Amino acid sequence: MMSSKVIKAYDESEMTVLGERLLQQLPLGVVVFLQGQLGAGKTTLVRAALRGQGFTGAVKSPTYTLVETYEIDQVQVAHFDLYRLGDPEELEYMGYREYFNSQSVCFIEWPDKGVGMLPAPDLIVDIQVHADRREVTITAKTPLTDGWLSTFEDEHR
Repeated sequence: MMSSKVIKAYDESEMTVLGERLLQQLPLGVVVFLQGQLGAGKTTLVRAALRGQGFTGAVKSPTYTLVETYEIDQVQVAHFDLYRLGDPEELEYMGYREYFNSQSVCFIEWPDKGVGMLPAPDLIVDIQVHADRREVTITAKTPLTDGWLSTFEDEHR
């Protein structure tokens, strides 16, 4: 059985810290599904993850472009937002498969819109909004991310 970790974030700065930590030592080749309602903080989390790795350029939401890519120390980070995807087949037209490789990390918002086309996730980050906080549940789906998550738990209690 794979592990899960629930983290409570009471403001945007705590979400930012979580995002910064998220990409640190995340194994290459990992696919991360980001789930949560509109405005839950999925893009904020990715932006913080990129900043935490030293990326200083603009981090745009890929709502209209479907994907934005970033290079950090020869690692490609692809940030997908499939909210406006009409049909999963549209992913084929954008050459989406090239983003999923052993030297990349892929974050995918609204992965349910790409069902049948996307690879299975290695990690699921689910953000639930409550009146006073956000609860972020990180679930490892493969042995690779299970090991990473156990390290994440030990270092960031």
